[in-house]
Amino acid sequence: MSTEENNENNENTAEDQAAENFGQFEEPLAEAPAVEDELRNLQAENAELRDRILRSQAELENFRRRTQREAMDAMKYSSIPVIRSMLPGIDNLQRAIAVAEQTGDTQGLINGIKMVSQQFSEALKANSCELMHPEGEAFDANFHEALTQIPSADHEPMTVLQVIEAGYRIYDRVLRPAKVMVSCLPPAPPAAAETIEAADDAASE
Repeated sequence: MSTEENNENNENTAEDQAAENFGQFEEPLAEAPAVEDELRNLQAENAELRDRILRSQAELENFRRRTQREAMDAMKYSSIPVIRSMLPGIDNLQRAIAVAEQTGDTQGLINGIKMVSQQFSEALKANSCELMHPEGEAFDANFHEALTQIPSADHEPMTVLQVIEAGYRIYDRVLRPAKVMVSCLPPAPPAAAETIEAADDAASE
């Protein structure tokens, strides 16, 4: 084989190798548009997720503000049911006063006040407020406030003899303790005291 033929064969081999190498890059270059499409899809999904997050945050903030406003309104207007239940009694008291002023009928005024007092008691009961009037009961420091003690041989010590001011409670919470007078042991009779003193003197001798 001549030198020219060898050179030609070498050139052909180099061209074939170059063509083969170029073929290796043809497929990735052909896939480039698919990569761009995937990137655009990912960017669109990212934008959608970001929009969802922003909407969720806005809804959560609106919910928090609404809940806070409702809680403040509930606290601000919590006394409405109690006040509304008291209004009929106030109206009747004003009517009774007006009638007494016009007619001079004091007994009618007294009867009107009694009716209003009963209405107030019913309004308190409707709002779960219980009257505490513990006369004759054993003294309980959780519900009563003792103002003074009265010696009594007819009652057990610390028995409520008289209620000076009624108490009120809602379920187990005391709004105001009942102010009461309670019994205590009467002092020993003088004769008995002298007998005890004499016995003590005899014992000491």
